[in-house]
Amino acid sequence: MTRRLLLVSLALFLGACTVGPNFTRPEVELPSDYGVPPVTAPAVEKWWTLFDDPALDRLIDEALAANHDLKAAAARIEQAGGLLSIARADQLPAAGVQAERSRTRSSERAGGFPLPPDAIETNTNRLVVRASWELDFWGKYRRATEAARADLLAAESAREAVRLTLVAEVMRGYFALRALDRRVELLERELTGWEKSVELQKIRYDGGLVSELELRQVEAARSATAALLPVMRQERTVQEGALATLLGRTPREVMQSMIARGDTTAEGRIAKVEVPAGLPSDLLLRRPDLREAEARLHAANARIGVARAAYFPSISLTGFYGGESQSLNDLFIGPARTWNIGAGLLQPLFAGGQIRGGVEVAESRTREMTEMYRKAVALAFREVRDSIAAQTNARESLLAQRDRESALGRAAELSRLRYDNGAVSLFEVLDTERLFIGARLEAIDAERARQTAIVNLYLALGL
Repeated sequence: MTRRLLLVSLALFLGACTVGPNFTRPEVELPSDYGVPPVTAPAVEKWWTLFDDPALDRLIDEALAANHDLKAAAARIEQAGGLLSIARADQLPAAGVQAERSRTRSSERAGGFPLPPDAIETNTNRLVVRASWELDFWGKYRRATEAARADLLAAESAREAVRLTLVAEVMRGYFALRALDRRVELLERELTGWEKSVELQKIRYDGGLVSELELRQVEAARSATAALLPVMRQERTVQEGALATLLGRTPREVMQSMIARGDTTAEGRIAKVEVPAGLPSDLLLRRPDLREAEARLHAANARIGVARAAYFPSISLTGFYGGESQSLNDLFIGPARTWNIGAGLLQPLFAGGQIRGGVEVAESRTREMTEMYRKAVALAFREVRDSIAAQTNARESLLAQRDRESALGRAAELSRLRYDNGAVSLFEVLDTERLFIGARLEAIDAERARQTAIVNLYLALGL
């Protein structure tokens, strides 16, 4: 019982002697909510399935399994775990086995008296167990372990942040690729239509029904579409390569750039998306990047204790136990036994300001990390605010673009009818057609912007 009381007392003493401030999360004034009424639907774990696109789901699974940045982040977690093991080992005694064997010949002429023959050449055999332990009275190693553990948490949070960002990047790249597909398909259909119009105008021109001006106007409209089409195809090629790289594919697969697409009928299925139900404002503090910033701050705070502990004496215990003899046969007998127990204390007296400088660096580093944490929290809420506004405005813009597309489509039909009846000039028809094509392209971009806004909202929420 006495021994147990001594151990408990020693543990309490050592804990009380830990120098440096204990970590507390900085106070940040948070809003009560996100400023919009939540919907009744709860948050979905794999929220990208809301887009109901199996091809997209497969691409995300592929990226999560093979992306190089994600694998590198996992390797950094292993590195941080190894550094934690190293830091934790400093709190424990170190022990090892030392074995030595040597043969020495002494000079027969070095002294005034001749050596006996058996003393000229000697053998020395030594086998001991050595142990050393620096007592962590001031918590230097406990603070270092605390910092290493916080670094490990930061690495884990950083990997989660990479994972969420990767999902968002794959989705944005996929939607960009789908939008380019639709742009190319639209322009190819338009080019086919213009080719037929040019042929018809040539027949009319040869028959003297239209002037050369009208023929050249139609040819110019066809050439404008033909010039835009390769630009869209090049952008699609670039986007396919970027997405293939993001998926972690091999160079050969990147060259092939075979990206599967989903059914085009899936476009436009997403209903109104707002902040999911049951998400309190402080949930945002669990975003991976904020957890990482908090862990970095925790590590910097713990290293203040490591720096301050250098002011205090270091106390170490050393010793060894084993055997030493000239003959291996006598190494383990009692007379060959050898041992040593020692204790040392080192109190710094003058270090030229090195210790004070180390404390100042640790304290200023902590202040820096505190400001970076507060900034990260503010940026996170700004991203949520911007994303909520963006997805609302993107939805309204898409509806307006679709109405504009429909109106211009009807206007193009009417202008062609009026042209055929001689009521308007060909220039008016071409101008209306140009506006209609532009509206269709802008509607495709608006759909992509709406999808991207939804992705950004869920990414900002850290879901």
